[in-house]
Amino acid sequence: MGDVAMTVPVLRAFSQQYPNVKITILTREFFEPFFRDLSNISVFHAEIKGKHKGVLGLYRLSKELKKLGVEIVADLHNVLRSNILKFLLVGKPFIQIDKGRKEKKALISGKAFKALKTTHQRYADVFEKLGFKIDLSNLEFPKKRTLSNKCQDLLEGSSRRKIGIAPFAAHESKMYPLGLMKEVIKMISLNYQVVLFGGGEKEIEILNDFEHEFDNVVNIAGKLSLDEELDIISNLEVMLSMDSGNAHIAAMLGVKVVTIWGVTHPYAGFAPFNQPEAYGLLSDRKQFPKIPTSVYGNRYPESYKEVSRSILPETIVEKIKTLS
Repeated sequence: MGDVAMTVPVLRAFSQQYPNVKITILTREFFEPFFRDLSNISVFHAEIKGKHKGVLGLYRLSKELKKLGVEIVADLHNVLRSNILKFLLVGKPFIQIDKGRKEKKALISGKAFKALKTTHQRYADVFEKLGFKIDLSNLEFPKKRTLSNKCQDLLEGSSRRKIGIAPFAAHESKMYPLGLMKEVIKMISLNYQVVLFGGGEKEIEILNDFEHEFDNVVNIAGKLSLDEELDIISNLEVMLSMDSGNAHIAAMLGVKVVTIWGVTHPYAGFAPFNQPEAYGLLSDRKQFPKIPTSVYGNRYPESYKEVSRSILPETIVEKIKTLS
C-alpha cells in the first residue's frame, strides 16, 4: 500500500505538467481511490488472484494491455511479475525503477551512512528516461474533501481539530511501543480529536480499547471504505504514523505527517513526500548505532526490537502541537 501511495505525488506532478498524455495505472482494484482526483489518468485492474494469476494470467494481461494501445511502460515496482510483463511486451519502451539496492546495502551495513535518493525521485527518474522530465516541487495538492453524513456521524460531529494516529506497521520493530502510544493519545486528546487508523481484527481490538478509555478519541478502522478514509485523512491537521503506508497516504493528500522511526531510517529514501526532515522523529543512534538494521524493518538484533522507546511521548506531542 505504501509503495502505491508514494507513486501518487509523482503521477500528480506528471498529470499537471503533461496534461495531454494519457496514463493507465496498472494496479489492484482496491487502490483505485488513491488516483481519484488525478486528471488524464485511468486505472486498469490487475486481477493477480484471478484471471491474471501466474505466467498464463500475465500473458493474458499483456494481451489486454496491447489492446489499450499502450505505447510505453514505466515500471515503478520492478518485481517478478513486472519483469515477466517486460518480456511479454517486448518491442515497447519499458523502463524500470532503479531501486538502488547496492547503496541501500551499504547504508544498512554501516559502510555509508548518508541520505540516498528518495523513492519519489526514483519514480520520477523512470519517467525522465522515457522522455518526461518531472518537477516535484510546488505540487498542487487536492483540497480537503467534504465529509459525508456517515463520516461526520462517526466523528461525532466534533468541531475539534483532528489529529490522525496510525500506530501500526508491518513489523513490530517499526512500531512505537503501544504503552507509550497510549500516553501520546491521552495527551493529544486533551486538546484535539484523535482519529485512529488501522486494520485487521487484532489492531481494531487494540484501537477500540484506546477509544473507550479516553474522551475525544474515535477509532475508524474497519468502519469505512477506502474512499471515505481518504476523505477523513484529507481533513486532518496532522497524521502521526510509523514508517508505514498511512504516512504516505496522508502525504499524498498534502497533510502534514509526523513519522516515528524505529530500526529503519529516512536515509533509505522512504520518508513521506514533501515533509521537512524535522517532521521525522528518530530513535537514538548513539544508543543503537546499527540503525538502520534493514530497509524494511524485517531484520534486526533482538535488543533493537523497541528502539523507538528512546523517543519520549512528550517529544511526539510537542512536535504535533507545533504543526497544528
